[in-house]
Amino acid sequence: MNDISTNNKETVLPGPSAWEQLTNPALAEQHQQQQQQQQQQQQQHLQHQHHVSHVAPPQHLHNQQPQVQHVLPPQQQQQQQQQPQHLHHHQQPHSHPQMQHHGHPQQGPPPLQHPMIQSPHPHQTPQHQATSPTTTAAPPMTPTKTTPPDMSHTPQTAPGPNQTPGPSYSEELHPELVNQGWRKFWSKREGRPYFWNKLTGESLWEPPMLNRGNQQFDPLTDPLGICHTGQNGPAPQQNNNALKRRASEDTQNHHQQGTGAPPPLKKYILPGPWDLEIPTNVVMYDRIPTMYPHPYPEVEAMRGVFALRLYKTYEDLCTKREAINPPCGSFNRWLMERKIIDRGCDPMLPSDCQPEISQQMYREIIRDIPIKIVKPKYTGDSRKQLSKYCDAAKKIVERTSASVESKKVVKWNAEETYEWLRKTVGASYEDFQDRLQHLRRQCEPHIIETVRNSVETLCFKIYSLSKQHVKAIRDRHSQILKESGIQELTQPLQPPLMRKVWCYPIQFAIPSPRMPQIDYNTDRDHMTIKYTHASIHGSDTHTINSSHLQKLEQLYRYNCFDDKKFDFFIGRVYCMLKRYSTFLCNVSPNQQEPELTQAALPAVVFECLHQHFGVTFECFASPLNCYFRQYCSAFGDTDSYFGSRGSFLEFKPVSGSFQVNPPYCEELIDATLQHIDRLLTDSTDPLSFIVFLQEWKDPPLQCLSKIEDSHFKRKQVVVMGMEHEYRHGLQHCIPRSDVNFKSIHGTMVVWLQNNAGFQRWGPTETRVDALLEAFRPGRERERDKVVPASTGTATASSPPEAPANSEPGSTTPKTPQQTPPV
Repeated sequence: MNDISTNNKETVLPGPSAWEQLTNPALAEQHQQQQQQQQQQQQQHLQHQHHVSHVAPPQHLHNQQPQVQHVLPPQQQQQQQQQPQHLHHHQQPHSHPQMQHHGHPQQGPPPLQHPMIQSPHPHQTPQHQATSPTTTAAPPMTPTKTTPPDMSHTPQTAPGPNQTPGPSYSEELHPELVNQGWRKFWSKREGRPYFWNKLTGESLWEPPMLNRGNQQFDPLTDPLGICHTGQNGPAPQQNNNALKRRASEDTQNHHQQGTGAPPPLKKYILPGPWDLEIPTNVVMYDRIPTMYPHPYPEVEAMRGVFALRLYKTYEDLCTKREAINPPCGSFNRWLMERKIIDRGCDPMLPSDCQPEISQQMYREIIRDIPIKIVKPKYTGDSRKQLSKYCDAAKKIVERTSASVESKKVVKWNAEETYEWLRKTVGASYEDFQDRLQHLRRQCEPHIIETVRNSVETLCFKIYSLSKQHVKAIRDRHSQILKESGIQELTQPLQPPLMRKVWCYPIQFAIPSPRMPQIDYNTDRDHMTIKYTHASIHGSDTHTINSSHLQKLEQLYRYNCFDDKKFDFFIGRVYCMLKRYSTFLCNVSPNQQEPELTQAALPAVVFECLHQHFGVTFECFASPLNCYFRQYCSAFGDTDSYFGSRGSFLEFKPVSGSFQVNPPYCEELIDATLQHIDRLLTDSTDPLSFIVFLQEWKDPPLQCLSKIEDSHFKRKQVVVMGMEHEYRHGLQHCIPRSDVNFKSIHGTMVVWLQNNAGFQRWGPTETRVDALLEAFRPGRERERDKVVPASTGTATASSPPEAPANSEPGSTTPKTPQQTPPV
């Protein structure tokens, strides 16, 4: 529309911008004198334009000429009212910084305009010009440095001709609001400004207020929320020194006594033998994310194939080379013992251990050579066992590797035993047992000397095969990450600052690849998950009952923050089920391995521990058998999505109350007791460990002597065998009637506490009696009849206890809980 500036061939002197004219009157007067000289030379041209301005433009201009609107800020409008009336003719092209031409400012009278578009007339009053939005037909002009600064919250388009912007349109946002993510924009539909937060997605018509309460964290610059300083963290107890909290942490009740805060939202309490609403009272030092990659179904299936192949090799070597069956559960205990010292890249199979020969596997194989000694029930069984020992001992020393002295001693004692069996008639049970013990004392040193090299070779071969399998698994996993465009870390991460934080699940240093398709079929009371891949024969199928599946969903909501839409949920459930199935060597529920490694205490015992001793954390659990939503487990990578804090031996808390029920592995129990002793020694905050150990008589645990010598021991009681129950390790897939089983061994309960922990959670007589009563058989069934659902409602509203000696100046940021749809 404004074609005068393009058709005017006369030279136009450059002049100051509109902003300079309005802010500096001296420049405006100087520019006015220059304009008067140009007006004398252009008088004839101006008369012609005045005649053309009353002629309607061609009809095609209605579709070609854009309507551009100019709005002056209120301060500029007031200054413009104070300028002389003749200056308005020259200031119209400069009324907005975004409407300047690339060349010089256009001078002269108002340009040619459409009759439907209002333009300021030379005879309009200053008041009308100050309140009416100016409209020109000039194309958008590039702003120069002399224009007023453009604000990030100012809209790019101004209000329409019939709309007057309110005074709040040009208001500046407070710097604190800008730091919180607030920006100001213009609503074309409503014709007024609005405010939008880029961090939370919140929109407001009214300007946001400072100190609005809970503040969200930036998911881009602070994805874990560690720098967030919200006010909804756990309530401090004594010195009001709160602790930092992660975004993936347990959300607490927002209701505060006496502050007038709104009551908390209702939560869905998942029924079952658990209480997932109990918050944590565990404080630890911050740690780096794990270097392990995210679990992947194909990799887990490959690991399962290699682990089963490794177990079959171990079984064949024991049978063919040593003429014995592999010791029951020895392969699982070998995996646990190796992971104590393993520094390899696989979360289950060992690949970097020193020494390479496992003393645990060596000791268990030697113990069963020449035969496995068991306690016979009858006298006839005792006689048969003595005779079998003599036969097996003679076969072993007949090998070429046996020395002459060993052959002589063993054969002589075997023949003497045969002679005693032939001559003795009516010997008692004790006579046969005494004779067997005498024979073992005479022959066992020579037998061990004979089979030592063979057993060490067996152990080394199993470890070497494990290293080969780990390399194959790692190569395939790296290839999958490369295909997904994910780069692996080549350098170790820098350790974080030494600061206390509330315990949070394991975090990964690299992102997760997309999950492949995994089939599942939901029945009335269980779900079947099936994964098919070329690397496995047929399909890999796992079953989980509905109640435990709902439990995993709830844990996933609380602890997984990279999959709010549950896109990876089924895949990660499969990886977790496959990992534990691989660890147990795909055993059936009738075998003993699940009872030895995955058995859990009854729910009523956990309720008592939480009520009387403040326990909120399990040191040895899994997503399938945990009672609390915070725990340590053997596999931090697959279990982290469901609340695992990783391995207990790598977990370093400084405050809290813990339940410790390690699986039967002497090396693991020994390392656990040493780790607890170091934690109690280093911490002055309240720290308490209640250790549950089954009284294994054969073989007895040598590491129990460390408990007797510990000065942190506060009390010790024993729950007699057959007088208490445990929950089965495969409770997620067996019938509910078979979950509880009586323990044939006694359970020793030991309280290990420092001084602060003893003062807060000391084992008083009343508390200990309540715990023994909770162990009574049938107590859980009585509880289920009275309270069909979990009694976690009362504890869900209570914030965790902050340590008495918190770190000075620390804060406790916390992010409101987000519950993605399933």
